[in-house]
Amino acid sequence: MRKHNISEFWRGWFIGNFDPAVLKTDQFEVGLLTHTKGEVWPAHYHKIGTEYNVLIQGKMIVCGQEINSGEVFIFEPGEVADPVFLEDCKVLCVKLPSIPGDKYEVLSNQR
Repeated sequence: MRKHNISEFWRGWFIGNFDPAVLKTDQFEVGLLTHTKGEVWPAHYHKIGTEYNVLIQGKMIVCGQEINSGEVFIFEPGEVADPVFLEDCKVLCVKLPSIPGDKYEVLSNQR
């Protein structure tokens, strides 16, 4: 058995085509992401990847919709994610495929 702590990985991303990773693959990425209440996170989109998310803990608003613990939300390629963290949040994110650099910030005047 191998054992790791999530803090060993960049922002909680532990599977994907990057280092460090417990499984290096270009097929998908998995991350357990932590965001604090009020944290400013830039609006962004992916040109190729699709993101499958489940809010494990907390409450947030994204794409004008309130997301609560236990809810699943999906971003298709080109769809802008613009999160507002109303509480401390933990998000389990699966993105496929794993393409480092497939993240594009949206300037505030482009929203």
